[in-house]
Amino acid sequence: MAPTTETLTAERILEATEEVLRRHGPAKATVVDVARALGVSHGSVYRHFRTKAALREAVTKRWLDRTSEALFAIVGRDRAPETLLREWLCALFDAKRRKAGDDPELFATFSVLTGENSRVVDQHIEELTAQLTEILRDGITRGAFVVTDPEVAARAVFHATGRFHDPTYAGSWKRPEAQAEFDAVLDLLLRGLRAADRPQH
Repeated sequence: MAPTTETLTAERILEATEEVLRRHGPAKATVVDVARALGVSHGSVYRHFRTKAALREAVTKRWLDRTSEALFAIVGRDRAPETLLREWLCALFDAKRRKAGDDPELFATFSVLTGENSRVVDQHIEELTAQLTEILRDGITRGAFVVTDPEVAARAVFHATGRFHDPTYAGSWKRPEAQAEFDAVLDLLLRGLRAADRPQH
């Protein structure tokens, strides 16, 4: 094992862990493999992450956070609420589709890890629905959406579009008709939320 000259940080360990997971898969990857990739003892890794489970949870959170952070940047854009909601949902679908298509081995690995770390997944979903809630609340304030409870509506929108971001459905995202199906669901949701152009009775 070659000595390392760089300071060992949690971020470096997580980067190495992701690469080890890509190479070996979740079943075979070990803390020793991560330490070897970094040129340190496995004890050095354990000083940052006390258990293998803690390391796997942290690397899973890091992977999920990339998506939530990218989407958070959209929330603050100066857009009409309907446009903003459309952009956010499209970005969510695109991000998940890219993860599944660009690096299928790592995507499969993290699909296993998210199953092991339900607390981290629940936190990720809470972060995403909080972003949706903010978009909907702004839309209500600006008279674009008619929604009684933005938090309830945000969860409903998230679940209604689940087929386009839940990893369970990743196999269907490459189908030629997937984008058209997503657009149809999105148009339907936006019509339901829209304040203007509602039929008069």
